[in-house]
Amino acid sequence: MVEETPSSAAPLPESPAPLEPLAPAIPTVIALALFIVVGGAAQLANAAFGVWFTEVFIFLGLGWVFLRAKGFRPAVYTGLLPLRSAPTLFGFAVGVANFFALVVPIQYAAQQLVPPWMREMFDASHLFDSQSSVEMALILGGVTIGAPLCEEFFFRGILQKGLTPPAPASATRALVITAVIFSAFHLDPVGFLARVELGLLFGWLYLRTGSLWPGMAAHAANNLVSTVLYLIASRTAAAGQAEAETTDPRAVLGLALVGALGLLALKSVARFSPSVWGRGGDAPLEEARAPGGTPSLPRLVLPWVVASTVSLVGLGAVDKRGVALSLFDVVYPLPKLQKDAAPGLVAERAALKQARAAARRGSIPMEAYEEERRRQSEAYKPKAELKH
Repeated sequence: MVEETPSSAAPLPESPAPLEPLAPAIPTVIALALFIVVGGAAQLANAAFGVWFTEVFIFLGLGWVFLRAKGFRPAVYTGLLPLRSAPTLFGFAVGVANFFALVVPIQYAAQQLVPPWMREMFDASHLFDSQSSVEMALILGGVTIGAPLCEEFFFRGILQKGLTPPAPASATRALVITAVIFSAFHLDPVGFLARVELGLLFGWLYLRTGSLWPGMAAHAANNLVSTVLYLIASRTAAAGQAEAETTDPRAVLGLALVGALGLLALKSVARFSPSVWGRGGDAPLEEARAPGGTPSLPRLVLPWVVASTVSLVGLGAVDKRGVALSLFDVVYPLPKLQKDAAPGLVAERAALKQARAAARRGSIPMEAYEEERRRQSEAYKPKAELKH
């Protein structure tokens, strides 16, 4: 019997190379370009479709491909797994209280400082204009579910985590940079400071709990409360589509006080129930290693490209007239009606809205709506320009 020498023995399998924290600059730049060009075009074609398209295919899809290409399991790396109920519910409560305590007064102050034309230009309520009931439901779902899930996955799970240095170095710089970039992505100078504050909150929850879910829940709570308040205000506003009265600063102060008391109460809850923080801290990178080899980049990208293309083609097939109308409206914009708009103007705008719905259904020719839209746009264009 011949004994094997060390040189003749079968070589041991090589250990995988150590995983390093990711440099998130490349996916962030790509995401910004896709967000502006592709996501912007999708939202112009159909706002409800565009919201979901942007969140799923740009923030979630791009981030997922990037992590898989680097050899990670995306759900584990970003902190989607495991899901713990106590930190998630706590994050939702923090999001509600923070909205009243800080977001409302910050946004109110910003709106007082900017000129009226800027408030009009970046008024997010335009997203709800001329939407069917199905589209309204899709938008609400996109704002309260799609955006929190996909944006937190990308901005906190990839960008912030990639920028955060290993302990014991401070994570403050990564937290602030991510919050600023998160806010800048929304392309809204009026809401910039309020979204920076939100980014700091979501990022702090991520650092404190080691999970994406508390930040997602806080994000969802913020969007849900703000949307519900807008819908209530729009229904109770006088003259239908007319602009609501200026917000009373005493109401803002009262809401901020209630929110601050809520945050103090939640702080006490966390002190006596440490379970609301979950495990705390990130999982080791090795736990996030994907088993087996890393698929090729084309194999990773192809399913997302096919799915996004199919969805775009499907939109064109299902809502061809609606897409055409949306693009026409971009070319011929209308100024928002003010609170003191003449009754005749309000009636004229309401008739135009009804004509658009009829043209979309095919009840009247597209040209009939387009002619009236063009007339109104050109008639009121000088007034809009004077405001600028």
